[in-house]
Amino acid sequence: MKVFVLLQLVLFYERTLKAHIVKCRIRDLDPPLQEYHQSGDFFIGGIASQSFNVNPVYFTEYPPSALADELLTIPKNYQHMLALEFAVKEINENLAILPNVTLGFQIYDSYFNAKPTYHATMQLMSTQKTFVPNFKCDNQNNLLAIIGGLDAATSFDVATILSIYKIPQLIYGSAPETDTNPELSFYQMYPNEALQHAGILSLLMYFKWTWIGVLVMDDDIGENIVQTLLPVSSKYGVCFAFIGRCPRSRFVTENMYLVQQGREIYDKIMSSKAHVFVAFGQSYSLNDLRWLMFLSEGQSIPWKTKGKVWILTAQMDFTSYVYQRTWDTDIIHGALTFSIHSSHLPRFQKFVENRNPSNTGSDGFIWNFWCHAFDCVFPNQIQGEVRDDICTGQEKLESLPGSFFEMSMTGHSYSIYNAVYAVAYAVHAMHQKKHRTMVNSLQDLNQWQLHYFLRRTSFNNSAGDKISLNKNGESLAGFDIENWIISSNQSFHRMKVGRMDLQDPHDRSQQAFTISDEDITWPDWFNQTQPISICGENCHPGYSKIIKEGEPFCCYDCMPCPYGKISDQNDLDNCYKCSDEKYPSKTQDVCIPKYISFLSYEEPLGMSLAFFALSFSMITALILRTFKKYQSTPIVKANNRNLTYTLLISLLLCFLCALLFIGRPENVICLLRQTTFGITFSVAISCVLAKTMTVVLVFMATKPGSGKIKWVRKRLANSIVLPCSLMQAGICALWLAKSPPFPDVDMHSVTEEIVLECNEGSVTLFYCVLGYMGFLAVLSFTVAFLARKLPDTFNEAKFITFSMLVFCSVWLSFVPTYLSTKGKYMVAVEIFSILASCAGLLSLIFFPKCFIILLRPELNTREIIRGKIQSTEA
Repeated sequence: MKVFVLLQLVLFYERTLKAHIVKCRIRDLDPPLQEYHQSGDFFIGGIASQSFNVNPVYFTEYPPSALADELLTIPKNYQHMLALEFAVKEINENLAILPNVTLGFQIYDSYFNAKPTYHATMQLMSTQKTFVPNFKCDNQNNLLAIIGGLDAATSFDVATILSIYKIPQLIYGSAPETDTNPELSFYQMYPNEALQHAGILSLLMYFKWTWIGVLVMDDDIGENIVQTLLPVSSKYGVCFAFIGRCPRSRFVTENMYLVQQGREIYDKIMSSKAHVFVAFGQSYSLNDLRWLMFLSEGQSIPWKTKGKVWILTAQMDFTSYVYQRTWDTDIIHGALTFSIHSSHLPRFQKFVENRNPSNTGSDGFIWNFWCHAFDCVFPNQIQGEVRDDICTGQEKLESLPGSFFEMSMTGHSYSIYNAVYAVAYAVHAMHQKKHRTMVNSLQDLNQWQLHYFLRRTSFNNSAGDKISLNKNGESLAGFDIENWIISSNQSFHRMKVGRMDLQDPHDRSQQAFTISDEDITWPDWFNQTQPISICGENCHPGYSKIIKEGEPFCCYDCMPCPYGKISDQNDLDNCYKCSDEKYPSKTQDVCIPKYISFLSYEEPLGMSLAFFALSFSMITALILRTFKKYQSTPIVKANNRNLTYTLLISLLLCFLCALLFIGRPENVICLLRQTTFGITFSVAISCVLAKTMTVVLVFMATKPGSGKIKWVRKRLANSIVLPCSLMQAGICALWLAKSPPFPDVDMHSVTEEIVLECNEGSVTLFYCVLGYMGFLAVLSFTVAFLARKLPDTFNEAKFITFSMLVFCSVWLSFVPTYLSTKGKYMVAVEIFSILASCAGLLSLIFFPKCFIILLRPELNTREIIRGKIQSTEA
């Protein structure tokens, strides 16, 4: 004969007490299905062993009769019982988990009251139907575990007694605080509260909602949230428009107080500039929150005229009291809610679809649920006149509104489902460790032995989700973020739009937040645009926030970004600088990539300077050719012909070296630019100085037999040109050896450009080169100026004076212009100075001679040229 053991899970069902006359009563039924009034929520109680009984059984406990007519019914929580029964049914059909064992359960009502909760818990410790605490003679009904209530208060009341007997309690709702009594222990199928709080904060940060309203229950849990969670939020820039405390009223005498408090809260919500409100509550809190919508009908400002986004915690489910059947549900349209992670169970939906009063005779709850959910009565069970619709028992559950019943499994039901499986797998693991038959293991089991296995429970449920508890008995599951949508026909839909999970199950700080904001349906008032909830105006890009004095830290005005900084997002605390490769736009809201700039041959400026450099080079070459052609004429032979050729060649090189300054800077180009320019210019100025000294010495050596005539020959030119040129070459060699020029990038001189340039290396040596050239130029100008009035038909000193005046003027203006110019225009200024100074020397010294040679040859005679002086030809 096959032996079975019956394990009984006990579910405690919590009901809400308020002023309401329950019209549906179930009478004259066979025990144990006697008078029952369905309401709020359960608590699931223990596991007990009972031999030779293979059918799950239902038990109910009832409130005092004085309260029976004041019960307020929440039909939706009937699904919690169905989840329990469905899980038990699946386990009983799966021989791999508990072979030869049938799992059963009991369901008790807590009535949101500690007295019946304690009574029911103590009754579980007694012999069935004989309430004698601590006395139990029925070995077929051994309690193993209890699944606690939906609200923390019920779980706390149950745990107060269970802690004495070391009986495990699994919680499918929020866990109570255990700071005052650390001996209490729970197995939480509900995810850790800290993860939910972190998810709410992440949600606020993601949408940049910093000015919010908060509603909490006026109890110890609500006060704990105000004292602990809200101060943490301020560290992330979140502050509060107001904090409302909602009172909990259960009896008729308190209704007027509730209405008064509700109106005050309503006024605060409607007058607040905050568009986002976070509500922390219990399972029944949403029913109270819907009172605000009811109150709005009597206020001057209807609710719909000012949209609000509600963020609701997982404890709060979308439920309705029976008297709220016709109430508008727009208050929760577009709400974002945290819910216990759940997965779709197709078999559960089919299980629910087939359920009706006619095929579930052992269900003591379905009759009461049915009449409240469908607003009907069973004719054979009501005494007196029937004023309501008649229940046929064939009504479809899927036709019920979402606030009364949902066909898919909710998060709380999913936790109950997993809690039943957790107990079953723990018992299975315990059996495997004892290496005996399952029946004998269960008969010898003490409740405290199950704790060890529950803490190590880990399994995959039928939906494929991994369910596990850590060493502290806490579930490692996460939260779904749902968007509640109310259609025009008042139908209710849940849309999963995000998750809040633990990345590392062993580290609570490693959290993963995801959200799909494009899938969110916002309240109608916002016209499907993301709501903004900030204290102050929205600071657009180009502006930054500045805190208002005397107001909360998140209240601010907007100020334009200072020059050189940008803000490219809304509501930035501070403007910031762009990277070196970018520059701010005129509106200071975006960084624009800089373009690379250097003086190139392709642009008009570079092309023009190159054209002039080549043109002057060709002119210089033509003059040199002319002088070579007419080298025997007196005007060419005057003032040292070879010195004239040297000057022209150096001027030609000066014009050509200007081309080194045009084009992309490279290593070789940067090394040659300034050094070539410095040496060639020094040679040219040295030649001019030598020509000027020649003129002076010619007049000093006019007397016959004068010893100074020998200096007029080649020795004079060599003694001036070579030392002066070698001195500059030495400075340049020192420059190249110590700190040579190199290609560089200037990110800052020009706002919109990245300037490619030649870094001069040693700035000191660079200015030494320029200073030495200036010294030679000033010396040449001084000598020429003193010799300008020497008597002669063709006094070259006059032309040298004018040419050096132009030269010095150009380079004196070059220094301040060069220092005040940026980017490629600095190079252009230097090229212009080179071309202008060289052109001055070329034109003022050689154009008059070319004029005589080519156009006035009659003046190019020995007699005219000599006048009172002798030729100084070498």
